[in-house]
Amino acid sequence: MARQGRADAFHQQGVTTMQIQRVDYFHTTVGDEPGSAYQLLSWLSEMGINLLAFTGVPFGPLSTQLTIFPEDTKRMQTEAKKAQMQLDGPHPALLVQGDDKLGALAEIHEKLYDAQVHVSASSGVADGRGGYGYIIYVRPEEVERAAAALQI
Repeated sequence: MARQGRADAFHQQGVTTMQIQRVDYFHTTVGDEPGSAYQLLSWLSEMGINLLAFTGVPFGPLSTQLTIFPEDTKRMQTEAKKAQMQLDGPHPALLVQGDDKLGALAEIHEKLYDAQVHVSASSGVADGRGGYGYIIYVRPEEVERAAAALQI
């Protein structure tokens, strides 16, 4: 969703702060060649498309699936269309960023479990400076329930 359409929430839990927002993502598949991700990332930069997150995973023996989380969904769609780039999406997800602490992800999953939200996939990373980022993939029909459970 476009930047102006995102819902942000800040939660205070002791001294821990987290920001949770709805985000959109797209998939594209590239050949498993050196420089494929570099070419895409360079193009995105040239087009002025800022990324909130990015992943790449093997997709069959000769391909890589790249997942792009643009800050501005509409701009991503417009530029991809101009470049005749094949994109699958947008698909909804949640992006959590916060102060790292033991059990931070468990607290998030507890709220989703209590709301009976199916988490189909997730990926997180600590930033080495006391913070973390976490992507949560939920079923499209459960995004509203997930947002309510996480108070966004």
